[in-house]
Amino acid sequence: MRLPRVAYFPDSFHEVNGVAHTSRNFVAYAERHELPFLCVRAGTRETLVLDHGNLRTLELPRSVASVGVEKDLSFDPVFWRHAELIEDELHRFKPDLLHMTGPSELGIFAAYFAWKLKLPLAASWHTNVHEYAARRLNWLTTLLPGEFGFAGEAIQTGVQSGALEATMRFYALAKVLFAPNQQLCDMLAAGTGRECHLMQRGVDTTLFSPWHRTRDRAPISPENPYILGFVGRLSIEKNVALLPKIERELTAAGIPAKFLIVGHGSEEELLRKELRNAEFTGVLRGAALSRAYANMDLFVFPSHTDTFGNVILEALASGVPAVVTPHGGPRFIVREGETGAIADDVDFAGAIADILRDPAHLETMRTDAREYALTCSWDAVFDRIYAAYRPLLCETYGAGESSSPGCRISPR
Repeated sequence: MRLPRVAYFPDSFHEVNGVAHTSRNFVAYAERHELPFLCVRAGTRETLVLDHGNLRTLELPRSVASVGVEKDLSFDPVFWRHAELIEDELHRFKPDLLHMTGPSELGIFAAYFAWKLKLPLAASWHTNVHEYAARRLNWLTTLLPGEFGFAGEAIQTGVQSGALEATMRFYALAKVLFAPNQQLCDMLAAGTGRECHLMQRGVDTTLFSPWHRTRDRAPISPENPYILGFVGRLSIEKNVALLPKIERELTAAGIPAKFLIVGHGSEEELLRKELRNAEFTGVLRGAALSRAYANMDLFVFPSHTDTFGNVILEALASGVPAVVTPHGGPRFIVREGETGAIADDVDFAGAIADILRDPAHLETMRTDAREYALTCSWDAVFDRIYAAYRPLLCETYGAGESSSPGCRISPR
């Protein structure tokens, strides 16, 4: 019996976001275990075809017609020009199933070719696009006079509802679904009628570790304040506008703190103006990112829209407790009082203050955060994905066939 041949179509790969991070680790998993795997993705270079044993890559450039979604994210309305090349590659690779990560150009291609080639389609939910769409309309509410503010809110609600319905219809094209937390899995299953499995995230506990700390543990003072870290896209949907409010409340409480902001995005200019004591590093990778995490005292992540929060796991692996909101995926990672705290916007600064006022408890949290992260691994995550593929392949190919690519075998 042979291993299942998977053609993977990620929305994002080279960028700095959760989809790209997971996708790079999925490819690394396939290569590490010599699985037959094709990754079809977008890039900025000329068309690129790579072969590494069982791993094959088709990277296709976006055009000048691409529409910017964020600083490092875009959508190419004429990406369809690559259809023939993608189809040729699929015929050469002969996949048993296709896997998409969302309603992008790549996701549309995956759904189309699954239908055309009569192959099963899997889909993983990584981004709450309906919430992103609604939050991007915040500017409309601010333009309306106060007495008409309700109209802007109604528009936002309508956009979110409509975007969610459209996205559910798209995901219903797949035979099996994956999501990073149980709440999203339940939502997908109810909205599509499809089976949904957890696709949580892993972390490299060697790359992200307290051992990378270079900052002295000198007594905290106004000259040596606590370092509050944020890593991620500086955009509306990350709720980074809350950070200046947090700074003001901590200052009023007499707690010396400095923000370390890692990332870039549309809200960076606003943060630079409103944060009085902050360092902006831009995007960091590798050893520089490891040191940045390890030198933090507390990780601050006020997003309400993240489906998981890779950065939370990276912070915990670095021995840095995290404070998150009760909405989205991060709340499923943080253990209240053990590896951090969970608080809504109005209580966010207070939750941070409570932790920083108890240095002994903060040290215990550091240890607990690291120990929790050590229980996570990317191999375990993707082993579960391949296990969820098997029933789908058995249904398609028949459990009794000797060539069945997944009915009675482990993925590796």
